[in-house]
Amino acid sequence: MTSPAEFWNAAYDNDSAPWVIGEPQPAIVALERDGCIWGRVLDPGCGAGEHTIMLTKMGYDVLGIDLSPSAIEFARANAAAQEVPAAEFEVADAIALGTTEAAPIFDTIVDSALFHIFGTEPEARAAYVRSLHALCKPGGLVNILALSDAGPGFGPQISDSIIRESFTEGWELEDIQPSQYRGRVTRSALEQRPDLGLQEGSIIDLVAWQARIRRV
Repeated sequence: MTSPAEFWNAAYDNDSAPWVIGEPQPAIVALERDGCIWGRVLDPGCGAGEHTIMLTKMGYDVLGIDLSPSAIEFARANAAAQEVPAAEFEVADAIALGTTEAAPIFDTIVDSALFHIFGTEPEARAAYVRSLHALCKPGGLVNILALSDAGPGFGPQISDSIIRESFTEGWELEDIQPSQYRGRVTRSALEQRPDLGLQEGSIIDLVAWQARIRRV
């Protein structure tokens, strides 16, 4: 089952999160550069807050949310260290948001390494997609960066068909292509994939999928 908040809290409290790399994902930086981010932005599963901080610096109206209170505490400290006090973060369950009366207020949703954790859980994945639909304005974009099963790596990996099958009614899949996700090699990653010959603490680019999906 999808991990509870305590699991994610431990990753931050113990500094064992392979997705905390001290910078935004290059693929997300490129998305902004290419004009795929605009208006009011939601950063679900914001983690260390790098994308919320980056976009806030650039003048976007952006909200970062995470299920983990430790992640939000980390993100707020990160924003303070980077002197971006306007960065906005909240503890929230991205799945539960779709069950509220919330109006679709976001023009862009930037999902960096959240969608793929639902890869083996069809019900949770469907609930998350419903939540995204409820929050994204008609005509708005959902950008997804997810670890791919097309190459060696660690973490939750998915096929492109998972993305294609999840975004059907109410969505238009505009683009999906191979990309890269930058990660940090932690002890847990070494234990998961000792065959890769990785060095603890090193930074590695993993095979990923990048998808652009429009809410109709």
